[in-house]
Formats: sequence, C-alpha cells, structure tokens
Amino acid sequence: MTSKQRTGLAVAMTTVGALSMALLSPTTQAGADEVRPECPRSLACDWVPAAYQQTGDPADKETYGNYDTSDRPHTNKIKFIVLHDTEEDFDTTLEIFRNPLKQASAHYVVRSADGHVTQMVKNKDVAWQAGNWYVNSHSIGIEQEGVAVEGATWYTPEMYRSTARLVRYLAAKYDIPLDRQHIIGHDGVPPTSASGTKNMHWDPGPYWDWNRFMALLGEPTVPTARKNSELITLSPDFKKNKQAFRDCEKGVDLPVQGSGAVPLHTAPSTDAPLFSDPGLHTDGSPGTNCAADWGSKISATQQAVVADRAPGWTAIWWYGRKAWFRTPSHTRTTTPTAGYVVRPRAGHDEVPVYGVAYPEKSEYPAGFGDGPVGSPLPYTIKAGQSYPGGGEAPTGYFYSPTIDSSHPFDHAYFRGGQKYVTVQIGHRVAFVKASDVDIVRAH
Repeated sequence: MTSKQRTGLAVAMTTVGALSMALLSPTTQAGADEVRPECPRSLACDWVPAAYQQTGDPADKETYGNYDTSDRPHTNKIKFIVLHDTEEDFDTTLEIFRNPLKQASAHYVVRSADGHVTQMVKNKDVAWQAGNWYVNSHSIGIEQEGVAVEGATWYTPEMYRSTARLVRYLAAKYDIPLDRQHIIGHDGVPPTSASGTKNMHWDPGPYWDWNRFMALLGEPTVPTARKNSELITLSPDFKKNKQAFRDCEKGVDLPVQGSGAVPLHTAPSTDAPLFSDPGLHTDGSPGTNCAADWGSKISATQQAVVADRAPGWTAIWWYGRKAWFRTPSHTRTTTPTAGYVVRPRAGHDEVPVYGVAYPEKSEYPAGFGDGPVGSPLPYTIKAGQSYPGGGEAPTGYFYSPTIDSSHPFDHAYFRGGQKYVTVQIGHRVAFVKASDVDIVRAH
C-alpha cells in the first residue's frame, strides 16, 4: 500500500485558453450514495467506499484522503493494472482505506479465503496506490489479501480466479493489453526519480504464481517463436522452482519453497555475485537473496532479450548490463517468444530511461508554474542492447492538489506532445522517448 505522492507547484491565476488539457468540476464526497460495483457479472462484488474527506483545518483544502476524483478514461487513459498484496488482513485493509488519515487506497480488494471482491474507489477516480503519481493516474490498483513473505499460504485458488476474472473484465473495458508490460505487480512500478528507487515496494513478491495467473487470463506462456529467439519469456515451473530467499527486514531465512522468481547472477556460475540493481545498491554492492531485492531476480512471465548463452546458462539484458540465470537442459525455464523489442536509434550510444511520461516543461500553460518533468533513472539502454516493449505510454500529468478543485487549473490533465513507449528495462517497467529508439520485431 502506498500513499499519494504530492508535487508542490507554484500556481498563478491566468486564463487557460485553447490548451490540450481537461478540467474537471468540483465534486463532493464520493461514495456517500449507493454505488454499483464495476465488476463482471460472473463475480460477486460489493461496494465499500474509501474515505474522501479533509483531515485538518477546514480552510486547508490540500490536506485530505484517500484518493482523487477524476473522469477517466475521458481525461487520462487507463493503461495499466497494478497487483498488490495488502500486508494486512482483509477487514483491516478496508478500515485503512476508510480512514482518511492513512492516505492510501486501491480500487479493489480481494479476500484470500473465498476470492470475494470489494470495490472501494471508482475506476474513473485515481487511487493512491502505486507510489508513482504517473502510474496512479493511468492505472487501476487491486489489493490482494496477503503477506508477501508468506505468499503461497495467502494466494489461494479462489483469489487467483477472482483476480483474473476482474483483470480480464477491466482489460477489455479499457483496452489494456494482457501482457506483463501492462499487467504488473507493485514490484513492476518504476520510481519517479533515481532518489526514490529505494522507497519502492516489491509486492506481491516471489511467491505469486505469475504463470498460473496469466494462464487464467487466457495468456499462457507457450512457444510463439523458434528455439533460438532473442526474445524469451521466463516460465519456470512454480512448484519445481525451489528457491531460498531471506526476509531481510526480520533477519530470517525463509523456507525453501516453490517460487515464480529466478535468481540473476553476474556471471554463469552459482558462485558469482547476484545481480545488483544500480538504483537499489547505489554503493555498487552485490545483489542479495532478500525477498525485497527485486533487481537480483526475474519473475515468471516477464520477458527479456537474450544477450549471451553458456552451457546451462542464459544471459539477458537487465538494467543496462548482462544478467545470468540457470537454464539446465531438459527444463523449460524460458520459452521462445514472438514480439517487439526496443533498441537505441542509430547515432545514439545510450538512451535515458524514465519512470514517468510527463509533458515537457514548455508544454505547461503560462501561469501554471513549474510543472513536473521526467528525470532520468539510473539506467540506460546502450547501443547493442534491446529490451521488450514498444507499447505507447500516455504522455500527460494529472494535477489535483485539493479536495474541491479550488486552485487554478485544479483537477486538470495536461497532455504532452512527446511520445513515450514502455520497456521492460529490468524487474520494473519504465519509459523511453519514442524519438530515441527503434521498435522492431524480435529475431
């Protein structure tokens, strides 16, 4: 669970004029009346509204919880679905989202025992869930009752089925691709800046069975390219893929158990150090087997581009470098996949990577002040490297500083002209400027 990330902006009164933006009308308390849950007919859902009220001085309209009203997808498109785990039980999670002081919410919560679904924020509105305001503005968040380090005990067949039915319904309604650059875990959400990397969450964690879930979505991992395809999908058998991870927050080793995650090394040897995410390990220290160390592992159904091969091992491009993992013979750790990859355009030695797709500074209206712009993350795509992706990411910024739209430009969506595309740069997705890259069919 993650609260809203606010951005302080200096705003002056001015006339908007003919701008590429949408203004929303002030709204009152949402959910006070009876609301029909936005769910498929095959799924039993109820509606329990998250809090939408002020939390301090009545004159301070900027202090409130737990979401922002909007008019999606008419204003900002919905292009991602983010899967979380609650780290609390179901009833406590509902209490948290109904408490405006908590400043956290999600659109849906799914119960472990029976897969029951409760909607708490309307899909047109922006839940405070992903730890990245750009992703919040363009996504729907689904919290699943569970604790990441205890994942296999919480993630029940009933939960998988309910979440899959809900995701299929939402993807069809909002035209969201059923792939792992758009159906992501919280551990797939990029930070908005390099400095924010260490604060990102890593749920639903290494014990969420992505193979099973994507198959329930009707997108099982099957070969769609020749054996030597440069593009692959990770497909280890969850039950047979026994891994030893550590709960480093509590300082205890977790039981060796089935997992959807595969450790990544710096060389084709189990004695080689684990891969170190440069945004997470800023001192250059090696990666770890901590469950929370997302950069040192790749999850089932994530795609990657092959960078090298050695007997029993495969290297992929991962956060700008080679990362190696075991691919023993007679196992299906990887599946050859047809699709598109992103690579630097000719003349570019390396391409910057961003955690947001915001407008350029010059695209905000006069009088608005310094609107947020993207800053490069600590990763680049270098010449000779390729990464899965290429789907267009909406370019825009949703400005919503108050509960009642009382500021100039309040609840406006500012569209940008620069086109961005999504890439699977490592464990987390990210965005690159389309003008910097070529999108090509994988060989």
